[in-house]
Amino acid sequence: MSDEISFSGRELDVMSILWREGSGTVTEVREKLGEEVGYTTVLKILQILEEKGHVKHEREGRAYRYRPSVAPEQAGDSALRRIVDKIFHGSAELALARLVSERKIPPEELDRMRRLLDELAE
Repeated sequence: MSDEISFSGRELDVMSILWREGSGTVTEVREKLGEEVGYTTVLKILQILEEKGHVKHEREGRAYRYRPSVAPEQAGDSALRRIVDKIFHGSAELALARLVSERKIPPEELDRMRRLLDELAE
């Protein structure tokens, strides 16, 4: 598996469910998607994710149970790096400014951000 982890929109939807739930069968993932997505579509997405090395399966009765084999942080690092490079032209400052200006951030979260920035500055 390469260091660069990327997902299509639908693959990310499925991975998000697996990360949140810990695992899922095709039927369980399909139900959690909350949309009219066909069983075979979900199965194909899971098979593609397995080919990419992002999920693994084990037999459970007549079905397969799929589990993520990459942590969300790994995928987030890769995705964030691509966003900073491609949208913000490599500027972490611009990315951070955009991120914090778009939402109300609780004071305790701001304090943690300040500590992280202070640690990086040292």
